[in-house]
Parts: sequence; C-alpha cells; structure tokens
Amino acid sequence: MSHNSRLAQSDVNEIPAEISELVAVIQGLPNEWQAQIEPCLARVVESTKRRRRILNLVQDALSQLRVDMKYLVFDLEATRRERDEYQRQLNEATGK
Repeated sequence: MSHNSRLAQSDVNEIPAEISELVAVIQGLPNEWQAQIEPCLARVVESTKRRRRILNLVQDALSQLRVDMKYLVFDLEATRRERDEYQRQLNEATGK
C-alpha cells in the first residue's frame, strides 16, 4: 500500500491511536483491498490532523483571551482606584 510511505512517524503521533490501529489493520489486507480503502483512509487521516490543528488553534486563542481578560480586569480595577483617589482629592480640595 503506498499509504505506508506517506504515513511518516511524525504523522502517527498526530492521529489518535484508533486510527493508527486502523492503518495497521488495513496494511494487513490484500493489496487490491488496500487500494480500494486507501483514498478513504487518507481523507480520514487528513481530516483528523486538520481537526487537531484547528482544536490547537482554538485552545491557544482561548488561552490568549483569558490572559487578555485578566489584563483588562487589572487595568479596569487600577483605573477605578485612580478615579476614586482623584475624586477624594477633588472633594478635599473643594471642601466637600
């Protein structure tokens, strides 16, 4: 099966164990069956890798969003403290 050469070791780490197991089982089939199944298997492997990449991108984006939100909350709290301090100073200066 020509899929053997296309499924490099690094690719095996990018796909779930179940799909790797499926690849191994398909590799044990007669050549004519392998040839029929190979296009579908290649699409499944590519789809799985694409989904994993997308999931990683989404997880990274969420992590960055969490960090950004923490900075924004910190900045908001600091701004409120500054506002309250300036308001207190203004009230003292005007005698209120």
